[in-house]
Amino acid sequence: MKAIIITVLLLTTLFATCQEYHKILIVNGYLHVGNGQTIEKSLIGIEDGIITMVKNNLTTSYSPEEWDTIIDVKGQHIYPGFVAPNSTLGITEIDAVRATRDFDEVGAFNPHVRSQIAFNVESKVISTVRTNGVLISQATPRGGIISGSSAVMKLDGWNWEDATISASDGIHLNWPNSIAYWKSPKEGNEHYLKQKDEIYAFFEMAKSYSLASKKAEKDIRLEAMKDCFSGNKRVYIHANEIQQLVDIIEFSKHFNLSFPVIVGGYDAHLIPEQLIHAKIPVMLVRTHSLPQKEEDDVDLPYKLPYLLQKAGVQFCLQNEGDMEAMNARNIPFLAGTAMAYGLTMEQAIRSVTLSSCEIMGINTLYGSIEKGKSATLFISSGDALDMRGNQLTLALIDGLFMNLENSQSLLYKKYKAKYEKGK
Repeated sequence: MKAIIITVLLLTTLFATCQEYHKILIVNGYLHVGNGQTIEKSLIGIEDGIITMVKNNLTTSYSPEEWDTIIDVKGQHIYPGFVAPNSTLGITEIDAVRATRDFDEVGAFNPHVRSQIAFNVESKVISTVRTNGVLISQATPRGGIISGSSAVMKLDGWNWEDATISASDGIHLNWPNSIAYWKSPKEGNEHYLKQKDEIYAFFEMAKSYSLASKKAEKDIRLEAMKDCFSGNKRVYIHANEIQQLVDIIEFSKHFNLSFPVIVGGYDAHLIPEQLIHAKIPVMLVRTHSLPQKEEDDVDLPYKLPYLLQKAGVQFCLQNEGDMEAMNARNIPFLAGTAMAYGLTMEQAIRSVTLSSCEIMGINTLYGSIEKGKSATLFISSGDALDMRGNQLTLALIDGLFMNLENSQSLLYKKYKAKYEKGK
């Protein structure tokens, strides 16, 4: 078969065709593998959506006849698809319109609520996020004490079933505040112990239910908790304060949780040894945020990734906060800020690719560009962690080419053409 050789000038046409290519070879790109390694001039072979070859083009030859598509990306950078953990992307469209917010249900304990079935693959917000290289997200519910179960989703597909990577990767527990932030001056939360006891009581009930050989009546809430105790589902515990983190370590030990994860972890840098010993990773609080305490360094949020990296705590970056669905497009720039404050470039890339996938348990297929993994990757003409350099020319999810147009880029082109015409 005669290979189709594609250069960057023809990539827009390639996207528009939506055609499937079964044997793809990407050559001459600067490869950021995602695990800390790089290849200056790479060969990446893809067959039916799976990476079959990752080699150095300087030391390896190839036969063009073996590939139906060869893409030369000389001078460009290749990255694994960036990941947006702990996000409402896909389950909210307009924050100010209640009918488009599908992430918060009534009730305090809702482990049975599944974000997977609420995921909207046709979201216009998703197309703007994908343009910056974010190709995977963890659709995460909010509200209550136990918000529900998150799902890891591809940012493309015919429907939510088609977009699903992991249907229910873990439940999300909102740990009570140990500090009463609503009081001035701040003081300890007088209801903290009572609220903590409520969580313990629910987990005790859920654990007993999971161990019972015969159940008189099926309880859908407790059924959703069973896999947390068998080691097949993660428990994501949202907390930031040091008292919370210490209590969460004890809580995880008490219930022998196989995969506890701290989401937020603002004070995690104060107890790194305890977290490492307990094997609890951290989905770190948004890097682009203000210090939470008056005595903190003004740049502490920027330095937190470096502090955890230096201490040896497993972590990844996430973007929970105001307008988090829309701002998921800033995930690469959170990593860029972390690089400016201590991480190396490859450590920063890992924090939004492989580390995220390891913590969510999907790293066997996603998170890095290695043989045997899904061809979920993108190519940028410049440094993807820099706003000026993040210019995608190609993106694939499971080996399928993505259309990188979105409503914003279309409007830009429309009005650019209008005013250029009037010159």
